[in-house]
Amino acid sequence: MAGNVHTLLPGDVVCADRDDRLETLLGSCVAIVLTDQRRTVGAMCHIVHCRPAAQCVGNPGASADAAVETLYAMMRSRGLSPSLCEAYVYGGGNMLTTLVDGSHVGERNGEWVLERLALDGIRVVLEDLGGNTYRRLAWTIGPGRPEVTAVQV
Repeated sequence: MAGNVHTLLPGDVVCADRDDRLETLLGSCVAIVLTDQRRTVGAMCHIVHCRPAAQCVGNPGASADAAVETLYAMMRSRGLSPSLCEAYVYGGGNMLTTLVDGSHVGERNGEWVLERLALDGIRVVLEDLGGNTYRRLAWTIGPGRPEVTAVQV
């Protein structure tokens, strides 16, 4: 039975149930997909910047720290401990390859997310970070893995 479709924009955080679909498009942004081991609940956040929420005026969910805290709170509201969940991490591309050579915002976003998840004791099942393509990310909550398609610009 098909569930609801949730399309995340930059700064969005969503928690949904089995058979619901979570979708987003990533460039330098990073998405975390968090799920319980039985895949009955899934949550996704679309992180724009690894800088603190106080610096993301107008959309505090765009900052990594606020997005992750919201993600964890949503899982806790469903009776799930984030530290017992599994994560998938995507995005962090260099979308300005002609202008930026070396460290870039996407790389810093990805590093921040991986460090934070490790600090919080959350196992990362799969990471797909870096490169210079956009990623279309979609996951129907259930036993399968999130699907990623590279989108050339």
